[in-house]
Amino acid sequence: VQLQASGGGLVQAGGSLRLSCAASGRALRNIYAVGWFRQAPGKEREFVAAITRTGTGGRTYYGDFVRGRFTISRDNAKSTVWLQMNSLKPEDTAVYYCAAKKGGWTTTWTGYDNWGQGTQVTVSS
Repeated sequence: VQLQASGGGLVQAGGSLRLSCAASGRALRNIYAVGWFRQAPGKEREFVAAITRTGTGGRTYYGDFVRGRFTISRDNAKSTVWLQMNSLKPEDTAVYYCAAKKGGWTTTWTGYDNWGQGTQVTVSS
């Protein structure tokens, strides 16, 4: 499956962005868990959020730093996963990546074998 992330941009602190992860080649069917990760300059890639396969309830999981600000959701019919980000902070500035894997989800980025190209999110203070 090929993934295309989009929706990044420049926003002021406290603002919102909605990132999209669109799949092509092979639809995001019920076999894939999807995660969002981010990487800031000089830092390791960090888990942001994940959503399980619809067949396992489409449960959602978030990194500790999210604290209710972000929401991940999916639409298998549209082969798209979204990450709604609210109350953005300057420390949220990073390149955001979506990734997919068959089977169960994980917070470990090396566990995902399908990656999008990343979209830049910049939050100004």
